[in-house]
Amino acid sequence: MKKIAVIGLGYVGLPLAAAFGEKREIIGFDINKKRIAELKDGVDFTREVSREELAAASGLSFTDNLEGIRDCQIYIVTVPTPIDEFKTPDLTPLVKASETVGKVLKQGDIVIYESTVYPGATEEVCVPVLEKVSGLAFNKDFFAGYSPERINPGDKEHRVTSIMKVTSGSTPDIADEVDALYASVITAGTHKASSIKVAEAAKVIENTQRDLNIALMNELSMIFSRLKIDTHEVLAAAGTKWNFLPFKPGLVGGHCIGVDPYYLTHKAQAIGYHPEIILSGRRVNDNMGPYAAAELVKAMIKAGHTVASSRVLVMGLTFKENCPDLRNTRVIDVIRELEDFGCSVDVTDCWADNAEAEHEYGISLVESPKPGDYDALFLAVPHREYAGKPSKELRAYLKDNGVLFDLKGVLPLGEADLRL
Repeated sequence: MKKIAVIGLGYVGLPLAAAFGEKREIIGFDINKKRIAELKDGVDFTREVSREELAAASGLSFTDNLEGIRDCQIYIVTVPTPIDEFKTPDLTPLVKASETVGKVLKQGDIVIYESTVYPGATEEVCVPVLEKVSGLAFNKDFFAGYSPERINPGDKEHRVTSIMKVTSGSTPDIADEVDALYASVITAGTHKASSIKVAEAAKVIENTQRDLNIALMNELSMIFSRLKIDTHEVLAAAGTKWNFLPFKPGLVGGHCIGVDPYYLTHKAQAIGYHPEIILSGRRVNDNMGPYAAAELVKAMIKAGHTVASSRVLVMGLTFKENCPDLRNTRVIDVIRELEDFGCSVDVTDCWADNAEAEHEYGISLVESPKPGDYDALFLAVPHREYAGKPSKELRAYLKDNGVLFDLKGVLPLGEADLRL
């Protein structure tokens, strides 16, 4: 049985490594020494894999030493693929990971990528790096595969093994081997794509489709707001039809939905096609933070508040509920816009790490906000600890005429002053 190394132990890599670790020998590799030390102690700061699950993965070991993965025959790369400040794909982590693997690549080895990329990136960007560093020839000395990650952070129902896996390989035989490898741990089954490019394209459109559907809901929300209609009431009524898709308005952040469409549009523009619908949806979603902040300010003015001297409590900073992931959170857009209006903004989040919030956004989280201190409360991320509170408890943080904004509409109708 071939020995596997998973390169990158974040939200994607660790659950996958743990799943394999229950069946076979596997090594988790990460350049973050602190991360490796914590995992050896059974601690996963992402909260995706419990201490008990790590203990059950008896075949899994961890290392930050390149020598520790030199004798592996299969390398699975699960590093992030972000965008830069210009909304352009940043393949730096992918290139660096390929350089790392290239240093230990041997005759007959297989390198499988799971990171989200545009169609063609594996063979056009990653493989040349592997060839250059290793001195080996692609599809002669070593081979490649692509199996896009489908991790949903914070979701305890849809786990890595219970979500069908798309697989592919650089030759028909390698495609079969990659598919069989994943089939050994993915209980939901696999779907073998005809090529690496097809698998790459499938991944990037999964989240592009969601992005566009949410953009439609966000645009409808802006229309219904002007018509003085509650969007969530409209969606509940429309949802009684069997084929109505259950999307809702909101902020679109995180490492997938708010990022992946830019990978597709980047490649489209590179081949001479200028996408309109995809980028239009992105513009709508990227502007929702400032829009929501402006709506709150309007409500505060109507309630008699002097905005420039007001205090606002934002509850939730992570990109989604019940998850500590702060990557590409669009709550920051709301905060910055409120600050531009002159508001003093406190941020609290029972899931987020304060040091990470400080490092990434310069925000020092407030652990225990004071009751009766705020002119407005913006419920941005409905962690179960917040969504489970009755509106009376949330309003306890507010002054007598304070404004409660329930961004995602988790409170019963009429209990918040406004929502998207």
